[in-house]
Amino acid sequence: MHKKLSHIAEIDVRFNEADPLGIVWHGHYIRYFEDGREAFGKKHQLTYLDFYRNGIVVPIVQVHCDFKRVLRYGHSIRVHTTYINSPAAKMIFEYKIFDTANDELVATGRSTQVFMTRETHELLLTVPPFMEAWKEKWLSD
Repeated sequence: MHKKLSHIAEIDVRFNEADPLGIVWHGHYIRYFEDGREAFGKKHQLTYLDFYRNGIVVPIVQVHCDFKRVLRYGHSIRVHTTYINSPAAKMIFEYKIFDTANDELVATGRSTQVFMTRETHELLLTVPPFMEAWKEKWLSD
């Protein structure tokens, strides 16, 4: 299971994401990461509802963003989201955001999510069976 899964989502920078100077507030980059994760999940059948139906929630416990360039209202971006396989009971995603107008790298990042029971929020120390089945389906050579 060494295969990497990725997805590219295109997003338009919205008016409400920019300050009065037209520059995107730094916190919205994390939202773009989430947009990328959700698009990845739709493409690869791993949505938050899939976790929920299996009695699992997947809170983010770590997120990191390196800013390279500013974004402005009216820009269009591509969010490259890559799932990083781990034997541990967690999910890791890496991100690259590009400005579609000039193909410049705008930001890079990484997030880590853990598995918890939906009802008691107990941390799971092993990968849930449905996630193991997903890995077998999508990551097998």
